[in-house]
Amino acid sequence: MYIFATCNYHSMKTDPALEASQETFPEDHFSGKEETPLREDAFLLSDEEKIDRIRQNVRDILLTLGMDLDDDSLKGTPDRVAKMYVREIFSGLHPQRRPKSSTFDNKYKYGEMLVEKNITVYSTCEHHLLPIVGKAHIAYISGGSVVGLSKMNRIVDYFAKRPQVQERMNIQIVRELQRVLGTEDVACVIDAKHLCVNSRGIRDVDSSTVTSEYGGRFKEDESLRREFLEYINLETEF
Repeated sequence: MYIFATCNYHSMKTDPALEASQETFPEDHFSGKEETPLREDAFLLSDEEKIDRIRQNVRDILLTLGMDLDDDSLKGTPDRVAKMYVREIFSGLHPQRRPKSSTFDNKYKYGEMLVEKNITVYSTCEHHLLPIVGKAHIAYISGGSVVGLSKMNRIVDYFAKRPQVQERMNIQIVRELQRVLGTEDVACVIDAKHLCVNSRGIRDVDSSTVTSEYGGRFKEDESLRREFLEYINLETEF
């Protein structure tokens, strides 16, 4: 996997009893697991139960910050945020929402790479819960099956709608398409802005992060990778 530009990630301590100080938790940290880190009891609560809990927690945060929740502009905020978390921006956490990806026989024997580029990525950085916004570019070479074009967009959206690390999301998208298509010949490049970099901390509004994951022939054949990058108009010198 190539990473053209990224944050300086370090290991994250997961003991909830530890104080989240700058010394204990560096500004940026990397989770090395390919799977999204979830507890075993992650889905014991219903969506409505989660919304109820988050609503109260958001209310407590706003009250702690000194906000007047009796104001017309603010009194509905805890409910809106809770529903947004569960039903929208983190809805990809639940495996029941995994997109059903029907495949079809490659009857026309198309043997070149198929590229779907400029797929919108709208995710959330799990380090600061701020948006990750960008584009994903996917390529695959059929091993006998093809998948509907919109299914690739849905797969990207599913893995984006959760607290994420861009490197992990990139890998998850490729692994899912490899599983669906029954071939290792899948590639994905993501170019995205992280608002934890753009809007806070260093506040560098121009920087973006580019990650890539290559499988099968894309990993083995440099000329094939170069062709893919030319299709998506990215620099081909690493």
